[in-house]
Amino acid sequence: MTERTDWTSTPTRTIDAAGTQFAYRRLGPSHGVPLVLLNHWGANLDNFDPAIVDRLAEDRPVYALDYRGIGRSGGKAPVTVAGMAQDMIAAIRALGLNAIDLIGFSLGGFVAQQILLDTPDLVRRTILAGTGPAGGTGIARVGAVSWPLIVKGLVTFTDPKTYMFFTASANGRSAAKAFVDRLALRTTDRDTSVGIAALLRQQQAIKAWGQQSPQPLDTIRIPVLVANGDHDIIVPSENSRELARRIPGAEIVLYPDAGHGGIFQYHEAFAERAIMFLDA
Repeated sequence: MTERTDWTSTPTRTIDAAGTQFAYRRLGPSHGVPLVLLNHWGANLDNFDPAIVDRLAEDRPVYALDYRGIGRSGGKAPVTVAGMAQDMIAAIRALGLNAIDLIGFSLGGFVAQQILLDTPDLVRRTILAGTGPAGGTGIARVGAVSWPLIVKGLVTFTDPKTYMFFTASANGRSAAKAFVDRLALRTTDRDTSVGIAALLRQQQAIKAWGQQSPQPLDTIRIPVLVANGDHDIIVPSENSRELARRIPGAEIVLYPDAGHGGIFQYHEAFAERAIMFLDA
């Protein structure tokens, strides 16, 4: 069986797990190692980049999930990364997935690291993008750095991700517009917007992650690819370098003149690198 491989039209579904319903979308063929995608602070299913998801789903089943309290998922957003990880593990198990590959972007990368440590036998390969380790440099200040940029977006009638995810160079601004345009391609069955209460609860989880003690990343024994822009101001790029140093054998790619959304600015190159890594 092959399911529709168009991210802009694949249906939104729900699965019962951990006492609530989790919203998800699935696309791609039935063969291959399932790939699970975990997204950033305040992101619902419509914030996954169609260009990346569609390319990844050409050769493998891809699942994208909403956290508890986000989009159409039920409940209240957890205030710890550990709580999000336990939710995602439960949802993955409920979907009948016993061995997966995992891509976590930003907050999703925090959750992915926790999943690796909590269930080391669940994940085969992981990509950590635009993210950093527990206790990493500047992570406790993600909210403080982001809110002025969010306000700037609101008062200039510009998607805040333009300022949060991309550099101010001509290349960065062009990439930002293209990314925001791609996110608008889906016109029907869009996910429920994320409210301020959920944003604040997730911010609390991010701050706690930034303040907690370092985790034993040296115990991770699966292949890991770290990706980011070289000018990330949200989760500073040095955190990506730190992840690559501390996870045995980790690969790293830092895209030039790119910010937090480096994988979106270089979506074609990132998708190809991700496929090469996942297929190795």
